[in-house]
Formats: sequence, C-alpha cells, structure tokens
Amino acid sequence: MIDLHTREVIGHAMAEHMRAELVRDALDLAVRRGLISDDAIFHTDRGSQYTSQRFRSALSGHGMRPSVGRTGSCFDNAVAESFFATLKTEIGTTVWATRDDARSDVFAYLGYYNHDRLHSTLNYRTPHEVRVGYRQSLALVA
Repeated sequence: MIDLHTREVIGHAMAEHMRAELVRDALDLAVRRGLISDDAIFHTDRGSQYTSQRFRSALSGHGMRPSVGRTGSCFDNAVAESFFATLKTEIGTTVWATRDDARSDVFAYLGYYNHDRLHSTLNYRTPHEVRVGYRQSLALVA
C-alpha cells in the first residue's frame, strides 16, 4: 500500500498466494501503524483479491472507501507501477534461496525506500520526511 501524498509504502505483506488475505494483511499493518486516516480512499485495479467481499468488508471495517480503476487504464495505478519498476531495478533480479531471504531483502529495501531514498516527486525528500513534515504542519495549524 502506497500513500499517494507521501509516496510512503505504508502497508505490505508477502505470501505464496495472491488471495484477499494477502492484501488484507497489508491493510491491517498500515492501520496498526496508524498511517491511515478516517475516511481514506483505497484505490486498486480490478484484481479479484481487491474486489472480493472479504477485502471490501475489511475496508469498511476500517472506515475506508474503495475505489477501483477503469478497465484497461494503466494511468489509474501509475504510482504503484512506478514503485514496482523501481523496486525491481534497485533490488535487482536476485533469485533468493528461500522465501525468508527474499522477504528480508524486500522489507529492508522498503525501509530504505521510505527513510533514505530521495524522490523527485517529493522535491528530493524521503516519504518519511514528507509524512512527518505534513503532520507537524497540521499540529501547528490546529
């Protein structure tokens, strides 16, 4: 899950399947980390895991609204597509010996991506810097 404002990966999960439980696990992680505000919109493509009743129920249970892209439109998910292209380029095409090795490397990359990697879209700041700066400016206004 990527926050479109900060470009931060806020929820993630890995498994040997692509069922609704996988994306629900990523959603639950983002909620536990406090990175989803009330009435957030969760945008996806038309994958069966995202359109399943199980996942839709998880969204409504967290007070989130679903949004699904149009059929055949690559622009709806451009941020996610860009992230995965970057991940594949920067982590390489390694063939890991075990799933745990792959999980460890990918999760370490997510830490780098969120906290150290500068993003041109964010005026060469990290996603974490943008999130913290946004929350601080909200607190100053309140």
